[in-house]
Order: sequence, then C-alpha cells, then structure tokens
Amino acid sequence: MITGSMLRDGIISAAVTINNRKREVDELNVYPVPDGDTGTNMSMTIGNSIAELKRLPDNSTVSEVSSKAASAFLRGARGNSGVILSLIFRGISKGLKGCTEASPDNFAEALSLGVDAAYKAVMKPVEGTILTVVKAAAAKAKEISAESNDDVVFWEEVCNEAENVLAQTTEMLPQLKKAGVVDAGGKGLTIIFRAMLDVFKGGAIAEPENPQSSQEASVDSFRTAVSEYDDEINYTYCTEFMVEKKENCPDVFMLRAYLETIGDCVVVVDDEQIIKVHVHTGNPGKALQKALEFGHFINDPRPKIENMRIQHENKVKEAKAAEEGYQPAAPEKEFGFVAVAAGHGLEAMFTDLGVDVVVKGGQTMNPSTDDILRAILKTPANTVFVLPNNKNIIMAAEQAVKLTDRKVCVLQTRSIPQGIAAMLAFDESLSLSENRINMTKALEKVSTGLVTFAARDSEFEGQKIKEGEILALENGKLSFTERDINKAAYKLTKKLAKGDKGEASYVTLIHGADVTTENAEELQKFMQAKFGDRLEVMLVNGGQPIYYYIISVE
Repeated sequence: MITGSMLRDGIISAAVTINNRKREVDELNVYPVPDGDTGTNMSMTIGNSIAELKRLPDNSTVSEVSSKAASAFLRGARGNSGVILSLIFRGISKGLKGCTEASPDNFAEALSLGVDAAYKAVMKPVEGTILTVVKAAAAKAKEISAESNDDVVFWEEVCNEAENVLAQTTEMLPQLKKAGVVDAGGKGLTIIFRAMLDVFKGGAIAEPENPQSSQEASVDSFRTAVSEYDDEINYTYCTEFMVEKKENCPDVFMLRAYLETIGDCVVVVDDEQIIKVHVHTGNPGKALQKALEFGHFINDPRPKIENMRIQHENKVKEAKAAEEGYQPAAPEKEFGFVAVAAGHGLEAMFTDLGVDVVVKGGQTMNPSTDDILRAILKTPANTVFVLPNNKNIIMAAEQAVKLTDRKVCVLQTRSIPQGIAAMLAFDESLSLSENRINMTKALEKVSTGLVTFAARDSEFEGQKIKEGEILALENGKLSFTERDINKAAYKLTKKLAKGDKGEASYVTLIHGADVTTENAEELQKFMQAKFGDRLEVMLVNGGQPIYYYIISVE
C-alpha cells in the first residue's frame, strides 16, 4: 500500500525531477518560436505544491496529500500542459478521497478519473498528446490492478506503458513525425510518473540540480480572498474562517447572500472540500452560526475575529503587504476587465480601452491560474471579462473561474489584436450575453500576424530553420522565414490582407522593444505607399518582448 508520506515524497521528487529536466522537455516542442514551453510550464505547475507538501506530517493520509497537491497544482497551473497536468491530479485526488493508504485498485480508479477530467477540459482532444499517454496509463492500471496487488509491480507497469505509448506519439501526429520527436507533454508526464515510482520503490527524494527559490515559494491555497479594511469602516469586526463542507452541502451562494445582509467586503471561495469566508460585520456570531449549516469549522487555521477600529496601524500595513495582490475589490460597477499583455505600450493601450487589471505575461511568460485569479479579485466589478490574448493561457484563465467570488466570462482571445478588437466592441449599455456575442464576433474578424525569431534549430514541414532566423506567423501558424525583419512584416501583411478577400481596410503595426521607432516609422511609410488608399496603416509602440511586430488586419 502507498502511504500518505510516500505519495507526498513521490510528488515532491517528481517536482524536483521535472524541474531538473524541463529543458529536455522544452526542446521537444515542434514549433521553434520562443514560447512558454511545455517542460517549463509543467515544472512550475507541480513545483507550486512543494512547500505545501513539505508542511504535511508523516501521518498524513493519501487523501490529504492528493487533495493538497491538486489544489496547489490548480493554482499554479501555467499553459495548456500545466492545466492538463493539474486536471489529471485533480481527478486522482477525487479517486483517492477518503483513503488512508492507496492500493493499486485505488490508484487505477483514480487515474481513470484523472483521464476523464483532462479530456473534458479540452474542447477538441487530439490523440498523440499527453491525453493519449495518460489514457493508456490508466487503461494499463486497471488491467494490472486486476492481476497484482504489488504496488511496485503496478507502478512499474503503468510507467512502462506510458513510455511505450509516448514513443508511438511520433507516428500519431504528422508534425511530430516530421520533426522526429515525441509529444512534449506526454514526455513530461512520464518523467513525473517515473520519479514518483522511484520513491515508491524506496529511493530518496531527488535533489535539485539548480535550486530555485521560486519553485519553493508557496502561496497558501486558501489565502486567495482575504481583504483588510480601508479608511472607512462600516462594520467593526473583520471575521475570517474556514469550513469543511458537510455531505449534501447547500449551495455556497446562499451563504454569501446571507453574509451580504449582515456586513460588507464579503468574499466566499470554495472548492470540493473547503469554504473560505471573509466578511466585515457587526455581528460575527451570526456569520459563524450560519456557516454551521454548511459544515464544521476547521481548527487550523482557527476562526479569526478582529476589532478593526482598535487594530494598530502598523499591523494593518503589515497584513496588507503580506497579502498584496490577493485583496479582493468590492464591486463598484457592473462590468470589469482583465487582460494579459507584456510591454509598456500594450499595457497602456488596454488600460486606455477600459481594462481594470493587466496581467503581465504572454508567449514566454504564461501567467498561472493564481495570477489570473488575483487580477479578477482586484477588479471592482460584479462581472469580469478576461482576455487571455494567447491560446496557451485560455485554459489557465478558465480554471480561475472556478475559484473566484464573482461572475467571470473568459473570451477566447488568442492574440493581442483579438483582445483589442473585443474591447472596442464592448457596450456598457448591453447585457453580459449581448456583449459576449458582440465581442466574440469582433475578435473573430481580426487576422493576426507575428514577426519573431527562431529560438532553436529545427525542421518544420520539410523546411530547415536556423536559430535566430526571422519567423512570420499567420494567425498562429508558421508562414515563412526571412532574414530581414521589415521585409518579413511587409510580406506577412500582404498575405493577411489578401486572405481577407480584399475586404480589409485597416492595418495596425505594433512594434516591440527590439525595434527602434525610426525603423518602425520607416516600415509604416513604406507600407502606406505600397498599399495606397486601399489600407490605412497605423503604428503603435507596444514595447512587447519577443515579437518584433504584432500585426492586426481588419
């Protein structure tokens, strides 16, 4: 049987191992574009659990360990690969719920639930990816659990099957076959499973090759929604507590609705097991009494009631500093906006368009679910639109929806131009549903071009690409390579405009931090002269990293 301490140490060792080998996984990515690569994202996702798990005692159950890990994975999830990994472990946590120790039968069921959770989260599952690898591992787990009750034999067979199927992914996807590599996400998963097995066999926890304190830094999984008072105090007592849900727990919305009647600054955040409450009220006893209808109080941390009128000012400042970025803003308006962007110009542009909070991030800096959650909580609105502006951030944003205290709509913006178009289409006089439809229609009409560089030598669709070569991406797909940045931008704009069947009328050139204003203005004048009256060419200094130009055609 696998004990809680074994599972704890196994996950910690897996986190260290994938961090040690993340570059190996990153290099399997087929596209040579600079990216928030798979190995890095998976490493940061699982690494978010290290500090939390290290605090668990040796007598912890596998249920407690898996739940704590799954919660930390979810909040630390970055990129699609990180989100899928977190969902796999969320399913495993469900399967191990209530288990003191875990047998092969328990893990076989848990892996199946992990597969279900991962597949359900992906709109169009593609075989030949991490999904295929985990599905095969789960199928083998059920087969072996029926034949053997030996934990080591069970996990050895699961790892072997995952690695065998991983090798087959090269033949499953044309792009992998052409590049002669296996799926990066699947590779990351096999590394994680194998590292866990090494601990289950009695091995020591892996040692970091390059210790990184950022991996060790932990945010308590329930310190997500605590606010302190400002200068105006309407209610005396700041009341905080955590409740473990009872069986057939009523809808948590009812608890929030009640607390709104007896106080303000109400924040109620829950997951499958726990409800976290923060409220400013003149009657903390009523808040505690109502909470008993939903479950029982947790002793660690104990409920906290503080008289805000007599709290020392320095103590307040210290608490606010400790929880910086996690202080939910009370709604002051109906609609608010969160956008992901990198670059001073782009951040300013989104702010000018009405975005309340800009999350710094993008292609090489995929923000975590936790980063996006913080931004949502900072937005003073009843309903928050989130614009990920990158296909690899959408899933992380969607996971944040489940953790927040307000209504959230994640728009499927896959690029900065799509995010800008969506914001321009917003009309505060319309409803959420009407705005969602109009903003989605607007973003779908925009074509996006990206001019960047090859991060490594590679071969894509029969074309050899050298590190440092200029890459032109048309709506997310590699279109051609060039040696001159401005030539690439012009050729790419011509292709995008022609692709719009001659209906395009506007081109916006957003130049990055590595392009001088003089060069960008020279390109704008050249393009305006070439396109004449047919297209109006506008220039914006985005200041973004990685991309020399982001081109919007509409």
